[in-house]
Amino acid sequence: MTEPPRVLVADDQTLVRTGFRLILGADGIDGIDVVAEAANGTEAVEAVRRTRPDVVLMDVRMPEMDGLEATRRILDGAADAPGISGAPEGPRVIILTTFDLDRYVYAALSAGASGFLLKDVTPEQLTAAVRTVRTGDALLAPAITRRLVQRFARRGSDTTALHRDLASLTPRELEVLGLLARGLSNAELATRLHLAEATVKTHVARILAKLGLRDRVQAVIAAYETGLVSAGAHDE
Repeated sequence: MTEPPRVLVADDQTLVRTGFRLILGADGIDGIDVVAEAANGTEAVEAVRRTRPDVVLMDVRMPEMDGLEATRRILDGAADAPGISGAPEGPRVIILTTFDLDRYVYAALSAGASGFLLKDVTPEQLTAAVRTVRTGDALLAPAITRRLVQRFARRGSDTTALHRDLASLTPRELEVLGLLARGLSNAELATRLHLAEATVKTHVARILAKLGLRDRVQAVIAAYETGLVSAGAHDE
């Protein structure tokens, strides 16, 4: 991926959109290309179809259609709107919010968003986040994401299919998933399990494939919702 990331900024506040455009455009020599802006979810869905961005910065609370519904529609139609780089999974979505422990943020992550950022994010954090999810990685801030999942994770009959899928994981894959849910990076997983980092990446990829998950964020949610990791779990 040698071309600058192509970004769509969806927020109902003009000042926020303008600020993010200026920050992203000033990042490095090549910058980050903001290909479109949207003031509501309806405009965001249409802009994705029209401009095919690699990353969407999506506000949660917007008029006409909120960011949650827009995220669902964008990701459900991803096969019809791949990024300009040709990635079949389509654009990655980063949720923008003023509240870290927000039920709407959790629902967006469950729907396939690759992470979230608070709106008071620094310019460096914003540009790094865009570049991170553009490469296919999830934007997983362990402490906040874990608290968010612990607060809103659902336990019940809707997890039956995931329970069945967990049975397809090997003991090592279950161990990796449990540690991943506690926020460990690939490097930290490799150290903890005495494995090569490449081996850890293989385990993570197999877990996502077997469970039909988009990225590490959804894997964390699955670990909590199936009870593999409890809400009171913490690192040793």
